[in-house]
Amino acid sequence: MTEFTIHDEHTAPDEARPVLAGIRKYLGFIPNLYGIMAESPEALNAYQALSQQFRRTSLPKGGQDVVWLTVSRLNGCHYCMAVHSTNALRSGLDSEAVAALRDGEPLADPQLEAIRRFTQAVVTEQGDVPEDEVQQFVSAGFAQRQILDVLVGVAMKTLSNYINHLAHTPLDDAFTAQAWEA
Repeated sequence: MTEFTIHDEHTAPDEARPVLAGIRKYLGFIPNLYGIMAESPEALNAYQALSQQFRRTSLPKGGQDVVWLTVSRLNGCHYCMAVHSTNALRSGLDSEAVAALRDGEPLADPQLEAIRRFTQAVVTEQGDVPEDEVQQFVSAGFAQRQILDVLVGVAMKTLSNYINHLAHTPLDDAFTAQAWEA
């Protein structure tokens, strides 16, 4: 098994050091995923850019959490499931919704459920979503903008999920309360 280095702002390539320093300043620590991504400043910067853009999307409150958890569950990413479960609870998504997302179950909120279903269809159908699924999403009050917004989140999570699979990223202590296995 290839062992990936978990960098910090002192060991990372020069181009990644300021990004890691900023993450430490913002979060108080550098999550292992970012430390691994730092080996490639381009991967780290790409993930950061996708993350920043996804946070600006027009999805309703809780919608981003739904995308992150749905993609991570479908991709079987233990690391991202723990991180995004923790963050979803901190951002106000109720524990019943987080539990349902972790189990792949329907959500009680109709708009969040529409996002979950559409995200699931995007991932399982590899983007070739059946028209009836697209129409169900639109019928729930969403438009082409939100279709594309979901795709930004899917791209973001696919990148991190695959890195975590390849690197076998160890879970940070901050997220162990929400540990998850596929």
